Amino acid sequence: MAKYSVHQQPVDTLLSWIKSGEIAIPEIQRPFVWKASKVRDFIDSLYQGYPVGYIITWRNPDVKLKNGELSAGKKVLIDGQQRITALTAAIVGQRVLNKNYKEVAIRIAFNPLTEKFEVLNKALEKSSEWINNINPIVNDEVSITKAIRTYIKENPDANEDLVEDRIENLKKIKNKQVGIIELDHSLDIDTVTEIFIRINQKGVVLSNADFVMSKIAADEEHAGNKMRKLVDYFCRLIVDKGFNKHIIDNDKDFANHEYYKALKWMATGSDDLYVPNYIDVLRVAYTYKFSRGKFSDLVALLSGRNFETRTYQEDIAERSYALLSEGLMDFINQNKYQRYIMLVQSTGLIHNKLISSKNSLNFSYALYLKLRNEGMAETEVQHYVKRWLIMSLLIGRYSGSSESMIDEDIKQINEKGIGAYLAQMEQNNLGEGFWEFSLVSDLETSSVNNNAYNVYLAAQCNSNAPAFLSKSMKISSLIEQRGDIHHIFPKKYLSENGFIQRQYNQVANFVYTEQSTNIKVGKMPPMEYLGKVKKEIEEGNFDISTIDSYDTFEHNLTDNDIPASLEEATYEDYKDFLKERRKLMAAKIKNFYKQL
Repeated sequence: MAKYSVHQQPVDTLLSWIKSGEIAIPEIQRPFVWKASKVRDFIDSLYQGYPVGYIITWRNPDVKLKNGELSAGKKVLIDGQQRITALTAAIVGQRVLNKNYKEVAIRIAFNPLTEKFEVLNKALEKSSEWINNINPIVNDEVSITKAIRTYIKENPDANEDLVEDRIENLKKIKNKQVGIIELDHSLDIDTVTEIFIRINQKGVVLSNADFVMSKIAADEEHAGNKMRKLVDYFCRLIVDKGFNKHIIDNDKDFANHEYYKALKWMATGSDDLYVPNYIDVLRVAYTYKFSRGKFSDLVALLSGRNFETRTYQEDIAERSYALLSEGLMDFINQNKYQRYIMLVQSTGLIHNKLISSKNSLNFSYALYLKLRNEGMAETEVQHYVKRWLIMSLLIGRYSGSSESMIDEDIKQINEKGIGAYLAQMEQNNLGEGFWEFSLVSDLETSSVNNNAYNVYLAAQCNSNAPAFLSKSMKISSLIEQRGDIHHIFPKKYLSENGFIQRQYNQVANFVYTEQSTNIKVGKMPPMEYLGKVKKEIEEGNFDISTIDSYDTFEHNLTDNDIPASLEEATYEDYKDFLKERRKLMAAKIKNFYKQL
């Protein structure tokens, strides 16, 4: 049996399929990514009769209904959204969302004398040689006779036969062929993805989450199309509060639905820490409700796949949509969402730049929802979720093949319980060897995006540690205000003594400090500037630092995990200093983790 069919269809037919719903176009509330000039080139290629690439559809499987009948599947658009949007914008005249989420019209102008297309601008608008907008002519709103008569009236010297010929060619764009590849429902997602990548050959990444979004957007029977909006609108409201007015004004059907009532709090809410996108929302809801990690399984379940009999059943599809809906509603629930954000912040992860793995946040939220749903006491839930979050960040649990790891973790938690599985993970990954060697080694880096270093900063925030050489300013405040990172051994001092960038930019040479302190220290060696700080304490005259007692001074060094040897150190001691400080930083992370 053929796994796919390839055929050509005129633009007109394609547009009629879209209007009739024969091809289910996912309602995407995300920006149109093509530049207007690319739309122009696309229309020009159609006019010239050049190939314009393929549109790929994937037929939904035929589903067995409860009464035993088979229901034929629709075609779902997998690739070609931008081409179809370009057609509807240039030919039908529909407005598109730009990258600022504003609705704009893309007008393509045509010059019959040169057969050139351009994006309409002020200069072309004033020129009689250009037809300002091809849409009314191609779309049969203006007759060819009228278009030619108008053009000749404004350009009396033009060759009438030539103009007539070219305006007729312009109108024929609707008859030009577009290639359509229709994939059979029996193909699995991996094969569909492979076909997509090979046809695109642009390194375009198509995630399985995109298949889920296309799948639910094309579903009206189980309100999947509204679920799609729930996900998109929620993610949009996080970053664009004004979009709420757009929903109320332009999508009254959705605005009256329970989904809108559940998400509208985000129109006045805020989230600068997590900021999930549509993949994250799906990931959490799916992992939490289905206890699975692979999106390909979700596409199959939403199609009604019975994994044992290898058939498709309506009752499985119905149940799967209901479960996904519950998971999404729990995800966006104001109380649960805000409590989870507070829980993350309470670990010391107070800024998104400290969180290098979105999937650690995703899995921890799925775990939070799951444990709460099972009725576990809130204090226990918090303990397990905090530990899981920090543990997964420390060991880079989801940095590789994240789907497989998520799948394994949620299944193991289901089977063994969170307590037993977390203990097993700690035993396997966080033994003494990890704390004393692996972690210390992980801190030997010049990258501030390093997991270990970010968790160290979280530990500093968690313990409310003061900034280096500051009496009252906290590290957490400086991180939130994007304060100065200071080199303990100033980089100019090290550079002048033969150290290269990779050496002086080691994270073990970094501390957060106030800008004024950073400037005053300049390129002084540590021995010199610490000597001056002590002298200031003695004389009660504060310039470099705000520390006013020896006791506070000693505590400040301890809180920032600074080896005592720094007070006597020169550039010759720099490498030994780094080794010592890494051990102190690792010890702080260990103590922090143990008390979570």
